[in-house]
Amino acid sequence: MTWRPVFWLVAVGVVILDQASKQWVLASLEPLERHPVLGDLLSIQLVFNSGAAFSLGNGYTWLLTVVAAAVTVGIVHYARRAQSTLAAVIFGVGLGGAVGNLIDRLFRAPSFGQGHVVDFINYGDQFVGNIADIAIVGAAAALIVAGIFSKRLLAPAAGAPADAGDEPGTAADAESRG
Repeated sequence: MTWRPVFWLVAVGVVILDQASKQWVLASLEPLERHPVLGDLLSIQLVFNSGAAFSLGNGYTWLLTVVAAAVTVGIVHYARRAQSTLAAVIFGVGLGGAVGNLIDRLFRAPSFGQGHVVDFINYGDQFVGNIADIAIVGAAAALIVAGIFSKRLLAPAAGAPADAGDEPGTAADAESRG
């Protein structure tokens, strides 16, 4: 595949939306002050998360930063093999989410590489997230659904043998043509 501009445009769009929403929350809200949106089900509440999902890994922020950087590189690597615009969009959404939270880890207080992620969407006091988290979970869910329905999103790696059912002239090819 050649690089699809949609991959980069979607990723940049998610990063802009994520960072703009975080700047708005930082400028508008006091930490821990809760603002109901849908009763107790959904509220806006500024919190700073040094850990991962559900605040797991507090105290290991630097390690989470390294993992986030590795995930970002991995997404870019695999996205090069996207077989369709849909696949490029899914990988772009995932990359945007990963980069959105990585920016926080790298450049927010308390220090470089140990920054706390700005979270503000409180889901019924179960967990608090942000736009980047929604993008990451959405991209992961789309990959799972594609897998369940056997939708191939990636071209085989260079040098990897193609599945027998993917070769032209096979029974699988004949079925796909109708």
